[in-house]
Amino acid sequence: MTIITVNNQKLDVDATADTPLLWVLRDHLGMTGTKFGCGMALCGACTVHIDGVATRSCVLSLGAVQDKSITTIEGLSADRSHAVQKAWMELDVPQCGYCQSGQIMSAAALLKTNPAPNDADIDAAMSGNICRCGTYPRIRQAIHRAAQLLGAGASK
Repeated sequence: MTIITVNNQKLDVDATADTPLLWVLRDHLGMTGTKFGCGMALCGACTVHIDGVATRSCVLSLGAVQDKSITTIEGLSADRSHAVQKAWMELDVPQCGYCQSGQIMSAAALLKTNPAPNDADIDAAMSGNICRCGTYPRIRQAIHRAAQLLGAGASK
């Protein structure tokens, strides 16, 4: 048994230390909001926060996160009240939606470190997240909107 902290809860996981975190989250813990895309940390669909940093969970082992705080899309907010989630819904960002949890997690991490990003900042931070539907302009617009919401004192 391995104990990890996911979404502020200590959880026992019966998996080997070399099991990718993505599969621990999805298969062992039933947290299917984090998606499998490429398995090589190239597309961003599997993005979670490890100690607040956007990280690809498909190539990160369970053993590497034992003493870390993991936040998944399910833990960003219980009621979709995070500013990024609000902006995503307000601007109707998703098309197929498959990549969106990874996009949201990357955007939330960006806004935590840079509360007022410009387009270049957004493009750089989001460059590792692929959207096959091409919703990049709406993603950028939603990140600007989330920054406005955060500046207005909305929920983080």
